[in-house]
Amino acid sequence: MEKQRGYRLVCSGCGAVYEDDGLRLTCDGPHGPALLRTEYEASGFAVGAGRDGVLDRDGVLDRDGVFRFDGWLPVVRTVPDSPAPVAYQAKHLGRALGLRDLWVVFGGYWPERGAQLPTGTFKDLEASVVLGRLPDDPPILVLASAGNTAAAFAEACSRHGISCLIIVPEYALPRLAMARREACVRVVAVESGTYDDAIALAEAVAAAPGFQAEGGIRNVGRRDGLATCLFAAFEAAGRLPAYYVQAVGSGAGAIAAYEGARRLRATGCPDPLPELLLCQNAPYAPIHEAWYGRPGPTADPHSVLAPELTNSRPPFATPGGVREALLDCGGTVLTAGNDQARRAMALFEQTEGIDIEPAAGVAVAALAQASKSGLVAPDAPVLLNITGGGRRRLAATAPVRPDQTVAAAQVRDPATIDIAAKTAADLASA
Repeated sequence: MEKQRGYRLVCSGCGAVYEDDGLRLTCDGPHGPALLRTEYEASGFAVGAGRDGVLDRDGVLDRDGVFRFDGWLPVVRTVPDSPAPVAYQAKHLGRALGLRDLWVVFGGYWPERGAQLPTGTFKDLEASVVLGRLPDDPPILVLASAGNTAAAFAEACSRHGISCLIIVPEYALPRLAMARREACVRVVAVESGTYDDAIALAEAVAAAPGFQAEGGIRNVGRRDGLATCLFAAFEAAGRLPAYYVQAVGSGAGAIAAYEGARRLRATGCPDPLPELLLCQNAPYAPIHEAWYGRPGPTADPHSVLAPELTNSRPPFATPGGVREALLDCGGTVLTAGNDQARRAMALFEQTEGIDIEPAAGVAVAALAQASKSGLVAPDAPVLLNITGGGRRRLAATAPVRPDQTVAAAQVRDPATIDIAAKTAADLASA
């Protein structure tokens, strides 16, 4: 019998309240898309306090790693071997950027700092919490990814025996080399395709009986898992930052930080909400264009250094989405080009001693601009979310061979959808 859930789901659009079944992604109300949010019984921020009855699949209480924040996680079980992000004061990088109170929350692999996310990005946090949210006998999960999410879910689902179909554009396959892949995980690659092509095929397959869309940003497990980045920094610094800086594709991590800050303030934290400084990789920057009321980007999404930031359909104007968070926090959206991101990646490694991913380089580059222009004052407490790093220290597995490859021009063809579904048809017995 499934353990009792210590939270409810609330629609950002109409306020409807739902008891969670571990799979709900949307509101049933007669309105357009709106994100669900979690409302917890836990009344305050208490690291490691947890909730009674939140056990792992072997019936063991495990509050190490990310699950030390389980009082504010939408889970019915913990997932063993799920490390947390690590926050520290980055004095060397801060000095280089002209910032005297810069903090970094590092979501990657850096054992000397205590960071041991298995595939090297903060997507590992999302995967652990999504699995902890699932009911006891879940359907086959279906998700689309530009690479990092695919690696995180392949690793987590393989480790814990959860059936999952992952659909990626072909260029993202090398990212999966960081993850183990057991028989319970199947991969479909879209030849010469984009992230949008992978999303389209995943949505079609997930509508078939026996499958369940993982949900991306609509999944409260994803966002609340990412909120632990803010909680780890709050735990380390003892306060909320004045500015929260992160590179974004869908905006899930930024919304998560906003929701986490609201939760902290609602339980007694006196600090104001952090201003969100969201960063995208020019020239393909849909959230930046939407924020400034411009037409969407016409650039090729393959032209950017950080393809994981190329979601063309972020929930910008959706209730509970990016615009709402920016307006409430007084934030803004910045961009950085490929060359700027590369220089920023080199600067971070030179000053802090670890390699970082391109998306994180975009954030460092944008923060450098914000500091130089005076948008961020030198004495302001700043939290920089390094969303991935330390990948050079991780040993790649064997070359990734997808279970099926489909042509981008055919992703919406019923025959292609049927092929993808059949590729995953044996997962339940794997």
